[in-house]
Amino acid sequence: MKLLTKTLFLCLVICLTNGAPAHHEHAAVEDGGTDAALPDRCAGIEFDAITPDEKGTTFFFKDGYVWKGFGGAAHLSNESFKELDDIHNIGHVDAAFRMHNTEHPDEHDHVFFFLDDKVFSYFGHNLEDGYPKEIQEAFPGVPTHLDAAVECPKGECTADSVLFFKGHDVHVYDIATKTVKIKTWSHLPVCTSALRWLEHYYCFHGHNFTKFNSVSGEVNGTYPKDARSYFMSCPGFGHGGRYTVPKCSETKIDAITTDDAGKTYFFAGHIYMRLDTHRDGLHAFPITRSWKEVTTGVDAVFSYDDKIYLIKDDQVYIYKAAGQYTLIEGYPKTLKEELGIEGHVDAAFVCPSEHTVHIIQGQKMHDVDLTATPRVVTQDHSLTLDGVDAGQCGPEGINLFKGPQFYHYESAKALAESTVTPAPQPITAAMMGCRD
Repeated sequence: MKLLTKTLFLCLVICLTNGAPAHHEHAAVEDGGTDAALPDRCAGIEFDAITPDEKGTTFFFKDGYVWKGFGGAAHLSNESFKELDDIHNIGHVDAAFRMHNTEHPDEHDHVFFFLDDKVFSYFGHNLEDGYPKEIQEAFPGVPTHLDAAVECPKGECTADSVLFFKGHDVHVYDIATKTVKIKTWSHLPVCTSALRWLEHYYCFHGHNFTKFNSVSGEVNGTYPKDARSYFMSCPGFGHGGRYTVPKCSETKIDAITTDDAGKTYFFAGHIYMRLDTHRDGLHAFPITRSWKEVTTGVDAVFSYDDKIYLIKDDQVYIYKAAGQYTLIEGYPKTLKEELGIEGHVDAAFVCPSEHTVHIIQGQKMHDVDLTATPRVVTQDHSLTLDGVDAGQCGPEGINLFKGPQFYHYESAKALAESTVTPAPQPITAAMMGCRD
């Protein structure tokens, strides 16, 4: 199985509190720090624009400079988007956003930059033919000299939209109909940049940010907060624990699963990492952010019937997926009560469209029918592989993880009947965001 597909620019971010990514360490921080001749965002900067690109890397713009990701030093923005200076010679970006338009793939994942009365469209960091254009030509009804912009997919907004900010006015641009509705959110600070981050929306102002509702503009919680404590790695700032990105040769996960919504979760120690799509990258959080009752990590995890099962010691926690994970009443229960087994669980997985959970304990694999009441082991298998840390089954087969390596099997049947352990393959940066 080609785990997590293709090439990813993965950013590992630790600890979201109230939906905001908390302080972390990122491999990019190890590039030698911030050069004295370059602007230092840790000194407190009001960004001109913030946007992710089509591969999930978030870009922070200030004057003629840009920071790539949540750690590392500034670079000249024309090194990444040279036409912004070559054509317009303005030295800064007013606003930027990544287009969300799955119904029109030719427009999906394009990144738009707004400078005065012009708009630039990039894909793969290449300027699209016909750009720059007048803003009114590309986005009728949207004003010039914008303050900020952010994408807003259907479900988070009424329709696939873009929120354009100018002063306290928000111009809601409907991508399909190309119409604009104007809202006034005077309770929000004037946003100099805006960012959508894992279904949450942030207005940046000064060196602070305020989280807001994408439809009403409502602000819940205590804001503003200092962006240096959440969106970048700065000495003396931070909220919560730190996560150091490991080398691939030192990677070890405790569990892995993909839920019915297609979101993949890795668990390692007290943190988990969530991958939605390549567009949003890989992000790390404390386990208690989503599963507050599970405070000491997990031994194994599997997903089934819109639920996620977390196993720790002899306890099984079952959470219902409905926007946020909610512990089902009456849980946790013991392994014996819930799955008909006892002892330490090394790994567990359910293959797509199947109703059997395969539970690995040492060199034994137990098959448990999830449709049965009570649930009991229906079949036992001996395995050639021992010491498994985690397992995952997908359309292309099964991967069993053991330290920094994984072993691939074509199916559960192939795993159960195998008399020879396949050659191990190394975990790569493209799989788990580790450092080469």
